[in-house]
Amino acid sequence: MNIYLIRHGRQSSKLCNTDVDLSEEGRRQSALVGERLASIGIEAVYSSHLIRAVETAREANRYWNAKHIIRQELREISFGDMEGMADEEIAAKYGDFQKEQARLEQDLPYPGGECAGDVMKRAIPVLEEIAASGYQNVAVVTHGGVIRSVTSALLHMEPKYYRLLGNSLENCSITEVHWNEKTGRFLMERFNDYAHLEPYPELLRASWVDAEN
Repeated sequence: MNIYLIRHGRQSSKLCNTDVDLSEEGRRQSALVGERLASIGIEAVYSSHLIRAVETAREANRYWNAKHIIRQELREISFGDMEGMADEEIAAKYGDFQKEQARLEQDLPYPGGECAGDVMKRAIPVLEEIAASGYQNVAVVTHGGVIRSVTSALLHMEPKYYRLLGNSLENCSITEVHWNEKTGRFLMERFNDYAHLEPYPELLRASWVDAEN
């Protein structure tokens, strides 16, 4: 069976992990990923309970008409005390933590929040549940921190190295995982695939970052 991990569409706030709706660009991204996977035969779509993930799933599901299942275990990694802050504020207040985190010497939890290992413990069982569901094609709309953490676990990487998997995933990118029933293993097929967004530069993360500068 195939599991398509999809990062949610662009949200309406740039503050850290705020539970907000999609921007207009986010809705366009969601429609594009829905259209791209329309011929696959998506049988179920899972999403986290956060607004941006639920709305992404709903917009994409216009092309699939699949059962929508919401699971809180698929929520974004908790950034703890950083949540609701702007990047500049985080850099000023938690710069030392960010430097320590970048050394990749241990799987550090965010101050007052989670580490990659915490995310793996709650999210991997959902993937195992999906693998045992009998479906052949399932979309999972979740978050960048979750996709990077889960992917590193499936590749048998130590949790502290999850940050090596993509500096930042594109919104509504596709990371495809195949479950091989015979071997009982998950196989990586593609990571951070955003070919459906490339014709629209304004929908790529670079345009969002540039808008701040």
